[in-house]
Amino acid sequence: MSTPTGPVDLDAVRHTLETTVMVDQVEIRRPTGTAPLDADTGLVGPVPTVLVWSGNGAVLSAHGLAAVEHLVGGRWLDDTASWYGLVTPLAAPLPERGDLVTVTAAASPTAGTVGRTWQALDPAEASTVEVARITRLDEVVLQ
Repeated sequence: MSTPTGPVDLDAVRHTLETTVMVDQVEIRRPTGTAPLDADTGLVGPVPTVLVWSGNGAVLSAHGLAAVEHLVGGRWLDDTASWYGLVTPLAAPLPERGDLVTVTAAASPTAGTVGRTWQALDPAEASTVEVARITRLDEVVLQ
């Protein structure tokens, strides 16, 4: 990993992330109520949600997050305890704990993320100097 010798151009880092990493379409949905019970089957239905945000982003594994550090030329994310992270532009709202993230379209046909859903483990990370929104995720299986 290289160490910058001068000031970091945060606008350039943001641009690089938004044009080379955040190339998939993602939705962030917030649970809004209680899952209904189907009296006939005894099964619990899906929890109602409301769309919080839809736009460009990326769901990256911990390995993918580390690879992005090399792309932008420096460390911009601490090690994560969770396996996945959502990367969204600064213009996106801050996801909250429990929000559901789904990849609706992927730029790469081999991404393997389309249709999969993750739950935000914590509120999106924040700091004085930001280049993207980072939210730790855990994959969930929706029925």
